Amino acid sequence: MVAWFFWLATVITGDFFVMAIVLFICQGVIYFRVEKTMLERRRLSWFLNKGGGGTMISETLLIVSLVSIWMSLLMSTLTLTGAIHFWLKHSTKLVTTEPLSAYPKVTIVVPAHNEELVIAKTTRAILDMNYPAAKVELILIADNCTDHTADVMRAILNSRAYRFRNARVFERHGGGGKTGALNDALKMATGDYIGVYDADAMPEENALYFLVKEALKDPDQRVAVFGRNKTRNAKQNFLTKCINQEIVVTQRIQHCAIWHMFKIGRIPGTNFIIRRDFVESIGGWRDGALTEDTDISFTIMQSGKLIALAYNSEAFQQEPETLHDYYFQRLRWAKGNYQVVVHNFMHLFDHSNWRVKLETFYYSCTFFWFNAAIILSDLIFLANVVALGVHLFDPSVSLPFTFGEGNILIAQLLLFNWLMMIILYALQISIAMATQIGQATTSQVWMALAAYFTYSQLFIIISVHAVCSVIADGLFHRNGNVWVKTRRFSD
Repeated sequence: MVAWFFWLATVITGDFFVMAIVLFICQGVIYFRVEKTMLERRRLSWFLNKGGGGTMISETLLIVSLVSIWMSLLMSTLTLTGAIHFWLKHSTKLVTTEPLSAYPKVTIVVPAHNEELVIAKTTRAILDMNYPAAKVELILIADNCTDHTADVMRAILNSRAYRFRNARVFERHGGGGKTGALNDALKMATGDYIGVYDADAMPEENALYFLVKEALKDPDQRVAVFGRNKTRNAKQNFLTKCINQEIVVTQRIQHCAIWHMFKIGRIPGTNFIIRRDFVESIGGWRDGALTEDTDISFTIMQSGKLIALAYNSEAFQQEPETLHDYYFQRLRWAKGNYQVVVHNFMHLFDHSNWRVKLETFYYSCTFFWFNAAIILSDLIFLANVVALGVHLFDPSVSLPFTFGEGNILIAQLLLFNWLMMIILYALQISIAMATQIGQATTSQVWMALAAYFTYSQLFIIISVHAVCSVIADGLFHRNGNVWVKTRRFSD
């Protein structure tokens, strides 16, 4: 009956979102039926003194795994709903670039470590932005470079088109990576706002305009504003196509949804502005932070201020083109996010701002609870596969993790969990791509399905590696904040 109802809703509506909602409701019904059945079995087992402790442990692990994944699907569904409402509200608005009520001075900082391949295009794009030249100060930081990054910077600034612009090159030889470079730039900055662009992030012509426009809506409360980043080498290979889908979903679904529903923003590390006086009041960026963007985002929320979203502000950044570069970039991000979660976990239980609590809960679930649940479910699956293989040669060996043979309710629940995860994954990508001109294609749907079984599974491996690395850093007093540079490619 449940499967028939799901099929009927799909045929009548032809709508993937309705499919997802129906699946979710059906899964809930099945789940509670399973719970009732399991409770009845436990009562019977208790009175008959059957089904020992091992059985109860295996059943408990199964239930914990299923419920955890079910909760993650609930959060994903809520996020997707918020994003859909956001785009229904904003997609019909006409975007204009009328003069602003004021043009605050912005100091743009570009930290660059051995970026000679990409820094020229980024520098030109920044200097060509649609913002009064007299209100832009540009600080290009050649951070411990061993190539010709500084020379390329100077060549651009000394050219006829830009020789009279307020721009300088600072060759830095200190430590601290990007955080150290930003703190050094803070001492030199004279603007009302500090804007940050990575060396490979080419801003669109109106990127800074839209950031400032959003900040001026409430200058006192909105101390930071962030835009979105697009993959400029998305068509290079299968990996960059997958990364492109991930970034589009993150910024067109997740960022839009949480800003729309909760007025929560997450600084993405590039293409953002932040009030200089606020950064100075908190002592700058925290030394040793691997993900300085997430770290300062929590600091802003703890102050009760907002990080606003300027969804029309865009920058085009280069993504890793090899699996090796991708892996170590994401490993650094994962370690940094784990550090931020541990650093802020106590805020779940104190009198911190509710946005801090919500973000801490979200990050804790994403990077600890849900990851652990997925790993647990994978281990359960592998244990059952191994036991099934042994059972072929020794019939006395039974499956260690099962609710009993012939339980159709459990089979239905597992099937619905699997279908729901795939549908939500593909649905998020499809809706996110629909918000971009020319990207909502059939090939993107097939790419999403291929990425689900390949690319997205890498996150589990990276997460486990990151946790082990963070623990080892603490046990052996290693410097876990070593910056691994992402290799660039000429384009």
